[in-house]
Parts: sequence; C-alpha cells; structure tokens
Amino acid sequence: MTLSLIGVNYKTAPISVREQIAISREELPETTRALAATPGVTECMIVSTCNRVELLAAVETENVDLTGFLHRHFGLDPALLEPHIYERRDKDAVRHLFRVASSLDSMVVGEPQILGQVKEAFNVARASGTVAGQLEHLLQSAFAAAKKVRTETEIGSSSVSIASVAVDLAKKIFGSLQGRTVFLVGAGKMSELAARHLVQQGAGAILVSNRTQERARLMAEEFEGRVIPFEKLYEAASEADIVISSTGAPHPIFRREHGQAFMHRRRNRPMFFIDIAVPRDVDPAMGKLEGIFVYDIDDLQAVAAAHMAERSREAGDAETLIAREVERFQQRQRTVNVAPAIVALQRQAEEIRQAELRRVQVRLGSLSAEQIAAVEALTRGLVNKFLHPPMQALKQAAREGNSARLDALCEAWSVSASAVDEAEPKGQTATTSSATEKAGEQSVSEPEARIEARQ
Repeated sequence: MTLSLIGVNYKTAPISVREQIAISREELPETTRALAATPGVTECMIVSTCNRVELLAAVETENVDLTGFLHRHFGLDPALLEPHIYERRDKDAVRHLFRVASSLDSMVVGEPQILGQVKEAFNVARASGTVAGQLEHLLQSAFAAAKKVRTETEIGSSSVSIASVAVDLAKKIFGSLQGRTVFLVGAGKMSELAARHLVQQGAGAILVSNRTQERARLMAEEFEGRVIPFEKLYEAASEADIVISSTGAPHPIFRREHGQAFMHRRRNRPMFFIDIAVPRDVDPAMGKLEGIFVYDIDDLQAVAAAHMAERSREAGDAETLIAREVERFQQRQRTVNVAPAIVALQRQAEEIRQAELRRVQVRLGSLSAEQIAAVEALTRGLVNKFLHPPMQALKQAAREGNSARLDALCEAWSVSASAVDEAEPKGQTATTSSATEKAGEQSVSEPEARIEARQ
C-alpha cells in the first residue's frame, strides 16, 4: 500500500486561505467521491474541520496529483494554495494521522473533538464506498492509538476544546462573565460546548439561534435559554454582550453595517464576537468599529499556546506512545505483505507431497484405512517441519523491513506474491488487509485442513 496525505492546517495557512477550501458536512460525501474518481486513487477519505483540510489516499503510484485535485475542485490558483500545503508519504502519513486522531497536532493539544471528527470523516468515506481494506485497517489502528493516548497519558486530564479557549478569551476581555448575555449563533457541537463552559462561568441569559429552529429549541431548553428565530438574528444580536458564532454559512453573516446598527442600539456599550466558524461568520471589517471586538479562530492560538505549555510533559509521553504504535502498525503491514509468499510456499510444498504420494501409490499396494491415515500423518508432519524454518525466516525479514533478505528468501524457495495472485479464484480479494493478515498469521498446521479436504 502506498499512502499519500496532503493538507493545510492552522499552522501552515491563515484562515483567509483555509476558508476557501473548507468542506461542509453536506458537501463532504460528494467531494470524497470526486477525490476517489481521481486517476490512481484506490481508496480515500477527507478530514475537514475548522483547523484543517486533509486528503488521505491509498494510491497506485507516488505521481497521483492530489494537490491538483484541490486546485481543480475549488477553482483556485495554484500559486495561492501551494505555499501552504504539506505532504506526507507512507510511514510519515501514518504517523501524521495517528497524531491528528490523538489531538497532538491540534491547536489545543488534548482537545477531544478531533477524534470524533476523524471518525465522522471515516464513516462518510465508508458510506460513500471510498474506503476498503487498506484504509479500514489504518483508521482502526489510528483510533486504537488515540484511545491509548487518552487512557495511558494525562493528555486529556482536563477537558479542553476550541470552545473552552474561546470562553477563556471572553473572561480575559470582560474580567467576569457573571450576568453577561450570550448569543449562540449556530446550534452545533461547538456551540453546545461553548454554552457548557459559559454556564459554568456564571453567564447570565443565553440566546440561541439556528437555521433549523428545532435544534435551537433543544439547546435552549438544555441551558434554560431563549430561542431567537434566525430571521430575527440581527434584531436580537444587539442584546448580547458576547456573540459566539459557529454556523456553516459560506459567507459572513455579520458585516460592518450590522455592527454599526448594533453599536447604535447598544449606545456604544462594548460587544465581543468570537467567530469559531470556517468559513468565517464575522467580516473582519467589523473589528475596526469602535466598541466591537472580533476574534476569529486563528486569534485563539495565543490562548491555546498556554495550554500547550502546561501539557508539554504529557504531550511528550503521548508522542513516545504514538511512535511505538506507528512502528507496530508498520510491522503488522510488513507481515501482511509477506502473507502471499507464505501461502505460495505452503501450496508448493503440498503439491510436492501429493505428487510423491501418487508416484509411490502403486508400490504401496492396497492399504487399510489405518495405514492410509498413518502415511498421511507422516507426510504432513514432515512437510510442516520442513516449512517451519523458511516461514519463520520470511516473517522475521518482513518484521525487520529487510526487503533484500526477503527477496533473497523468496528467490531461494522459488516463491513470490504473484504465485498466490494467479492461484486465487476470481472474485476473491486476497490482497485486502484482513484476508492477507489472516494468511500471514496462519500456523504451519493449517495447511493440514486444506490437505484433508482434498483427500
């Protein structure tokens, strides 16, 4: 399997670039299928969050142009995007994915939301038919590694998220959130998290608005807030001291003229906007108005840096664990890849055993059932004993990643992966991760079952 991963994130691209390639939840299935249609892509998935857009694909060759897909799909000038793109291959791609799923590559190290977002992206890809055995095995390993990071280190000792960092920033601006009116625009997961933190900090009235009013109603009930119909968004916004906006709108919903109207109705009392949406919900020009403070998701990095410092030791422990899990995954993959050679060796030895039994059948004469069973047991036992050393040698060479020794062993015993591919019945997928891993882990006694089936 050749893995290729490209992307942009909060470290490589400003929000003005990221919002141009942001993929909404509704658009993700179609975009994933479009990526799968790219020549040379055999499996793929896309992770799109407020802080990153990443394309992960199993490809036939290293020349598959994933960057070109981004340019074409979003109609962007390559000169705009390419300076911000990073690329990872094979083991580096595995390590990057494991770190992302474990929140080690997040703006706020240890935040729990990213794992759910990666799982959602994987589920979308699976439902879209763009994931099969190769990425299935990789993603399940990534989820297992992320679980180990959270259970075996202190990286998630306190619940941290972009929403909580946003609330921390609001406290720095106002000093206290006691009695402050908060307007949540967008009733998604991020808004829900923000609401929980705000209530804990003593916020006063909570207003909730969402394009789907039922979702706004459910959130308002949970936090004893008040629903504002989305069509009355601008009328009610001036009531709020703090507006936390996180919608999926493709363009800003709060513009400079709205800010001017808010300040007039508030008689210039300060108003604080925290825009945690990508694309942005708040036009940056609003921040130039007297009395209005606008912070977008990139502005949260300074607060996030404080969390990073506090968690440096825990992050170090998690990085060590991830390195170990990546190496374990690579070893499993190498063992899976040698499975066809092992199966070919087993089949070759069985063919020789059967041929020798046929050759001496006349000289053996008429044998009783007990005698036939004894001959079968003897020959099978000899074959298994002779197969054991070369099979172990193949597995060891695979685990060590010693391709030269692996090639030499296959040549010495005249076996290759192609021998298995030719023998597989049409319609079977012997090259999938689950099938080959099972073959690679067969004990030397398993050929006996196949031999007995032929008698």
